[in-house]
Amino acid sequence: MKAYIFPGQGAQYVGMGKNLYENNAEAKALFERANEILGFRITDLMFSGTDEDLRQTRVTQPAIFLHSVILAKTLGDQFKPDMTAGHSLGEFSALVAAGALSFEDGLKLVYARAMAMQKACEAEPSTMAAILGLDDQKVEEVLSEIDEIVVPANYNSPGQLVISGSISGIEIACEKLKAAGAKRALPLKVGGAFHSPLMEPARVELAEAINNTNFNTPICPVYQNESAKPFTNPADIRENLVKQLTSPVRWTQTIQNMVADGAKSFVEVGPGTVLQGLVKKISPESETSGAE
Repeated sequence: MKAYIFPGQGAQYVGMGKNLYENNAEAKALFERANEILGFRITDLMFSGTDEDLRQTRVTQPAIFLHSVILAKTLGDQFKPDMTAGHSLGEFSALVAAGALSFEDGLKLVYARAMAMQKACEAEPSTMAAILGLDDQKVEEVLSEIDEIVVPANYNSPGQLVISGSISGIEIACEKLKAAGAKRALPLKVGGAFHSPLMEPARVELAEAINNTNFNTPICPVYQNESAKPFTNPADIRENLVKQLTSPVRWTQTIQNMVADGAKSFVEVGPGTVLQGLVKKISPESETSGAE
């Protein structure tokens, strides 16, 4: 069985999607439609902006979404997923590619999400850190003993867990986790504490947009971040998407569940190769490739 997976924030690079735009009429039309919907030429920033431009949440999230979804659409008959999943932002790409959301609605939700997250980040300065070389359970145990807001945010692969929280909480956690045996505790250059309780204002704002959007039954199960389980019921998909902003991304468990359900090969659709690397760490026997 073939699984298609979609990357999240951090996979962006200057020039992303340019080749698609210049060499595929369908892709060009979709990019231009996106420029209309967003009200600014995101294609200019994607193709020839600066790294700084692309790091802005309001640009990063729709840019990665567009690259991923438009690439999936140009695969035509080749795109025959038995299952899909996306990492954080990539969950929206996975839902559009599987037909649960329209291209336009998906883009509008991603942009609403980006703006809500940026607002939440500005309201309360916060951050994230990558913890390497420590068992997930040990990380959870250490975090539970800290009085500040600091929680597991991304279960990326065994021995690689990203934590999220207040600036002081992350500082304390990094020290305690290194003392507990972590090989490294790396503060990340991010705008805020994604997938933590500090995103609650963004979750509330996004929930309204999600609840006012039409969802369809996807062409295959979509494994969602909040529980790492497969869903096809539109009401369930909507509910899980609302929870996503303040819940951890259970990527390790997602890939394990997909493999247990029969996935043999994973195709990453969109910029970069980060997810292929994570799949190899989680399930070394699985085949990986990129559709970029």
